[in-house]
Amino acid sequence: MTVVPLEALPLDMLRERSSVKWRRYPADVLPMFVAETDFPLAPAITAALSRAVELGDTGYTSPASGIRESYAAFAARRFGWDVAAGAIRSTGDVIMGVVEILRRSIAPGDRVVVTPPVYPPFYEAIPEAGGVVERVPLLRRDGGFELDLAGIETALRDGARAVLLSTPHNPTGTVHSRATLARLAEIAEEFGAVVVSDEIHAPLAQPEVTFTPFLDASDAAARVGYIVTSASKAFNLAGLKCALMIATDPERFEVVRSLPAEVEWRTGLFGALAGVAAFSPESDGWLDSMLAAIDRNRRLLGELLDEHVHGARYVAPDAGYLAWVDLSDVGWGDNPGVKILRDGKVALHYGPAFGVEGRGHVRLNIGCSPEVLTEAVQRIGALIEK
Repeated sequence: MTVVPLEALPLDMLRERSSVKWRRYPADVLPMFVAETDFPLAPAITAALSRAVELGDTGYTSPASGIRESYAAFAARRFGWDVAAGAIRSTGDVIMGVVEILRRSIAPGDRVVVTPPVYPPFYEAIPEAGGVVERVPLLRRDGGFELDLAGIETALRDGARAVLLSTPHNPTGTVHSRATLARLAEIAEEFGAVVVSDEIHAPLAQPEVTFTPFLDASDAAARVGYIVTSASKAFNLAGLKCALMIATDPERFEVVRSLPAEVEWRTGLFGALAGVAAFSPESDGWLDSMLAAIDRNRRLLGELLDEHVHGARYVAPDAGYLAWVDLSDVGWGDNPGVKILRDGKVALHYGPAFGVEGRGHVRLNIGCSPEVLTEAVQRIGALIEK
C-alpha cells in the first residue's frame, strides 16, 4: 500500500506560530535549526486538545492520564516490544528524566560517557546531575556511524559509571543495531555501570529500519538500563511537556519509582493528553504519512546538495528529520552555519555545539515542505558562487 506523504503547512501560516523556531529570527530567514516540524498536528491530537479546552480541562496531571498504557500499546505495535505500563513513570521532558535518573545512579564527580557528535543538552545534563562528561566519539564506518564499543569499554574500565546513549542518534540519525546495544549492555554490566537511553526519536525510524528499544536488546540491557522517551519530537509536542521514564528490571524500576513525587507532577496535562492521542492507533496513519514526507526530503536533500553545494558530504538519516551535513571541504571554517545565517539567511544548528566532531558541520531540519528545503539549499549554494 502506497503511503501519501504528509504536506507541510504554508509558510504564511507557519509564521503565525509563536514557538522559538518562528520567533527567534526575522521573517527573511528560513528557520531550519531547532527540532520542530512544519506539519499540521495529527487529527487525534487536535481533537483531544480542543476538547480539553472546551471542558476547561487545564488542571493538574493525573497519574492515571493513560499515557503509560498508550505508550506500552504503541511500543508493541511499532517496535514489537512488550513493556508493561507499570514499568513507566512520566515527567516534564526527556532531559528532566535523564538528570533525575543520573542523580540516583552516579556519585558526585563520576564520569558519564557520551558519544559525540551528540545532542548539546547532554553536555549540560550530566554536570546538573553531578557527573563529569567523558567523550567517546562515534566511529565513521561504511559511510555511516557506529558506537565505539572498545572505547566505551576502556572508559568504563577506567572508572566511568554510566553511558548516556542517544538512539536513534541525534544528530546523525543512526539507528544502533540490536547486536550493538546488547554488546553495550554486556560491557556496562561487566563494570557495574548503567545506561540511560534517550529514545525520543524512536517513532521516526524509517519503515525499512529495525529500531530496537535498548531495554529490549537483551536481558543484560534490561538489568543495566533505563529509557527516557516522549511523543514530542515525532508529533511536534515539545511545548506541552510530557516524557516517559522506563525501567523493566525491578532494581532499576525501584530507582524510577522512588523519585520524588514532584518529578511526576512536572508532567504537563496537555502533554499527557496529546501523548495519549499521539500513541493511539488513530495516529498511526498520520505518522506513516509523515515518515513518507521525511523519506522524500532526505532523498531530495542529497540531490540538492549534489547539485548546489559541491563538496558537501551527507549520509541520509535512518531515523528522524535532522540531517547532519559535513561542509568541511566547502571552506567556510569550523562553524559554517554562521556564514550561512549571515549571508544566506538560513538558520541551521551549528555543528560545533554537538562537540568538536561537529566542526565544519551543520544540522539541518528537513521536517518541512520540499519547496522550503529546496530554497534553503539553493540559498546555501549561492554563497559558493559569490
